[in-house]
Amino acid sequence: MREAAFIKRNTEKWRQYEETINEPSAGLDPDELTDRYIDLSDDLSYARTFYPDSNITKYLNSAAARMHRGLMQNKRDDQNRFVVFWTHELPAVFRESHRLLLVSALFFLLACVVGWLSAANDNTFVRLILGDSYVNMTLENIKKGDPLGVYATDDRANMFLTITFNNVMVSLRTLVAGMLASFGTIAMLFYNGVMLGSFQYFFYERGLLLESVLKIWIHGTLEISAIVIAGCSGLTVGNSLLFPGTFTRLESFKRGVKQGVKIAIGLVPIFVVAGFLESYVTRLTLPPVVSAGIIALSAAFIGWYFIWYPITINRNADEAD
Repeated sequence: MREAAFIKRNTEKWRQYEETINEPSAGLDPDELTDRYIDLSDDLSYARTFYPDSNITKYLNSAAARMHRGLMQNKRDDQNRFVVFWTHELPAVFRESHRLLLVSALFFLLACVVGWLSAANDNTFVRLILGDSYVNMTLENIKKGDPLGVYATDDRANMFLTITFNNVMVSLRTLVAGMLASFGTIAMLFYNGVMLGSFQYFFYERGLLLESVLKIWIHGTLEISAIVIAGCSGLTVGNSLLFPGTFTRLESFKRGVKQGVKIAIGLVPIFVVAGFLESYVTRLTLPPVVSAGIIALSAAFIGWYFIWYPITINRNADEAD
């Protein structure tokens, strides 16, 4: 490439990078700053190879050096980066994804209704979805007067590790499934929703709905909410492919994957707490008011951290601007 063409092609980009160098407090994401430094370094390497004695090479060398110093001066220590991620960066991602979170929740709720109605109109449907072994075991537990005895059968620590790992893997599969233009994610949401709907109808049919809710939703409030949010992460990835907007499809996809991965990471602590509750608390015989209290606190946390708090910090940022 001729030097003049090289300069013309990149002048606007370098001008933006100069603004980054001259205004280090502009508020850019640290990852974006790093990407810009890498890109500028690539241009410098190219210029050194083809225009070693040119003024543009000297300019790029100076700009890269100044950007590097800026990065080092503004580098956050690991602890601060960790705090910022959970208190600002992740909630900002959730705020951008609220519409897809609503879509995920509505689709999951629809699947629950389908599962409930299917179980109500087909006596074999629950066995088809939950499996004969689980249904037979639960029926036997009902005869023994302990309909939810399944939660007291396994070793607590082993149960905790197994459940948490499985839930995290479900979340990751839901995220990756979004690469199939969102259809994979939709299919996983549908399956889990149908399973939940038929599962709850199974207990309703036997007059045990309230007992099952007060037992299962001790951990289910966090677990099911996290599955819906995982659906949001998958839809974020899928929509980045379907609707790239002003970006190229590849650039949009990269941004969607980055945002979806952040959402998935944010669910890991939720799955850990849900796994702990299912393994150590759900098996206990608790007074209804205690069970209801745990469910209410879990629901309040989900509503606060994933919905209200992101809206609040976004509003505060707008007011500050």
